[in-house]
Amino acid sequence: MNDGSVSAKKGPGMRVAVAGGTGLVGRYVVEELTAAGHDPVVLARSRGVDLFAGGAGLDAVLEGVEAVVDVSNVTTTSAKKAVAFFDTVGRNLLDAGVRAGVRHHVVLSIVGIDRVGLGYYQGKLRQEEVLKEGSTPWTVLRATQFHEFAGQILDRVPGPFAVVPRMQTQPVAAREVAQHLVQLTLAPAQGMAPDLAGPRVEQLVDMARRLLRARNQRRLLLPVKMPGATGAAMTGGGQLPNGPGPRGTRTFDEWLTQYVTQEG
Repeated sequence: MNDGSVSAKKGPGMRVAVAGGTGLVGRYVVEELTAAGHDPVVLARSRGVDLFAGGAGLDAVLEGVEAVVDVSNVTTTSAKKAVAFFDTVGRNLLDAGVRAGVRHHVVLSIVGIDRVGLGYYQGKLRQEEVLKEGSTPWTVLRATQFHEFAGQILDRVPGPFAVVPRMQTQPVAAREVAQHLVQLTLAPAQGMAPDLAGPRVEQLVDMARRLLRARNQRRLLLPVKMPGATGAAMTGGGQLPNGPGPRGTRTFDEWLTQYVTQEG
């Protein structure tokens, strides 16, 4: 169902719940909502809300909430764990939202999850399915990988070797993703929104190599191609937008310059 809307208000701000509001994108969503005069409500374990374990505490904190932005996440490459997490969290949020009278449910997803067979992507697909099965008007924004993605890959397995998958990506700034999510949240629900991507196509291996130099880390970088259809899709542009849509302006090199400045 997707026939309702929440529009931006003049005067008093809107009360918006941000699931995963302490994470990378979630923090920016909270900042953008606050700057625009709205009232963000952070849903996270550190704030007393467990989205996975029965949705404990959801009913109380969703009181008066008009919209939900779901940027919750789990760190796993297992399809089973990813599907279990996103299915459970999605249902808990939607069910509590119905009880609270939420009028718009927005989810951040990933470009190419229906073309690349990664285990984590199966969980994100399930998240989208759960949303579409619900009764609350919804919007899904699929975005490409963030500029921080190369660092997340490098940090996954520390040591002298850096194993990085070969893939094309069009990385986007997390702040720009948050800004776009807020715009969508305050607009009428639109179902599948156009894909959001960064300004330039990059090779993940090249991004990792530049980041290692910026960190002054001496690690042997080992590019690997994922096997089968998944690897072919990753190297063949399966995670790039395949249609028109909004594009961020901040390049990976610009992000890297700021990263070096901050770390230095």
